[in-house]
Amino acid sequence: MERGPVVGAGPGTGARIRALLGCLVKVLLWVASALLYFGSEQAARLLGSPCLRRLYHAWLAAVVIFGPLLQFHVNSRTIFASHGNFFNIKFVNSAWGWTCTFLGGFVLLVVFLATRRVAVTARHLSRLVVGAAVWRGAGRAFLLIEDLTGSCFEPLPQGLLLHELPDRRSCLAAGHQWRGYTVSSHTFLLTFCCLLMAEEAAVFAKYLAHGLPAGAPLRLVFLLNVLLLGLWNFLLLCTVIYFHQYTHKVVGAAVGTFAWYLTYGSWYHQPWSPGSPGHGLFPRAHSSRKHN
Repeated sequence: MERGPVVGAGPGTGARIRALLGCLVKVLLWVASALLYFGSEQAARLLGSPCLRRLYHAWLAAVVIFGPLLQFHVNSRTIFASHGNFFNIKFVNSAWGWTCTFLGGFVLLVVFLATRRVAVTARHLSRLVVGAAVWRGAGRAFLLIEDLTGSCFEPLPQGLLLHELPDRRSCLAAGHQWRGYTVSSHTFLLTFCCLLMAEEAAVFAKYLAHGLPAGAPLRLVFLLNVLLLGLWNFLLLCTVIYFHQYTHKVVGAAVGTFAWYLTYGSWYHQPWSPGSPGHGLFPRAHSSRKHN
């Protein structure tokens, strides 16, 4: 018995599949690009609002002052209540490193694309160097406060036994515990990073309004900074709910806010400073005013 010809997938079928996949990829890329442009435009408009930035300061104050009250209404066994949780180890403990990496890339792109001048770009990036110095200086100041206000205790089954050892080093060398007033460095750092990132990211609204180059890479970097800012807000809330004593958290946030005020709120507006975010980036705005 003779068999008819076997109908298989010819070369034309493979070409049609490849064409279909190519069209699908193009559609997905178009959707991703549209979402990227729409999301960056809306986020820039939101962060660029002066009124919203003032409310943002009030939001952070409310989180630190009233956030600890939520500890009576949340599950104390959640993953965020553990000091060893993933976010606490990988993000909070390295918050300044993450902030410098993401925000440094954003400032570098925005300033260089707007001015094409290396010196101006380096000047604006120096704000991150100042921020690193503030973080290191504050950390050392917090340790000094703990040393000056602390005492040495030996843990016993019956409780704590006070020792007369004079400093932390000798106390810890003897296997005891040094307890003093501990300002929450995590609350300080997260508060400072939130204020710093909100201030730096607000420039993007003016950048877009002036029609400067804003391709997909820059918009993606901007949105990554927005996502990191959102993560810092969430982890700040978790920190004030689950960790540290109340006054330690409030003092840490107050010092972080004061550090922001000394730098972004005061010093950066002086001519002998690294300059405020956006300073000198939009010369065409000045030229248009002169013509008017």
